[in-house]
Amino acid sequence: MANSKAILKTNHGDIELELFNDKAPISVENFVQYANDGHYAGTIFHRVIADFMVQGGGFDASQNQKDTRASIKNEADNGLKNERGTLAMARTSDVNSATSQFFINLKNNTFLDHGSRDFGYAVFAKVTNGMDVVDKIAAVPTGAKGSFSQDCPKSDVTLDTVTII
Repeated sequence: MANSKAILKTNHGDIELELFNDKAPISVENFVQYANDGHYAGTIFHRVIADFMVQGGGFDASQNQKDTRASIKNEADNGLKNERGTLAMARTSDVNSATSQFFINLKNNTFLDHGSRDFGYAVFAKVTNGMDVVDKIAAVPTGAKGSFSQDCPKSDVTLDTVTII
């Protein structure tokens, strides 16, 4: 099966993705289902850490956590690396806890790869166009905001829609 594509429309511009259906089928299917269900519409990038990553997909603009489906199996052992421009599933300390949240790597974050410190974070896509938009998001002023104690954009960075093509 050929890899699918997606377009993330943000209030900072569009980000085009290649989804790795072949290497991360569980994570891609999960992301596509959330996208097709409209889950990501109106969510925010709630965690932005310059020279590391930008994270979103779980909170609305009022900082309310959105309901999610059951967590998925971690596919971090798929051979893909957390390199600049790749997307990976966010999770808690529980290896298999990923649901809707994802992050975009701003640099090569090898310490997030499988086996480098623990099971790792599953890469499932990469930015093919719009890395300049990701870099714009990475440059927004951050700090404490509402229920977030740090690293939250001081003005909302919204994910308006995710379209699978």
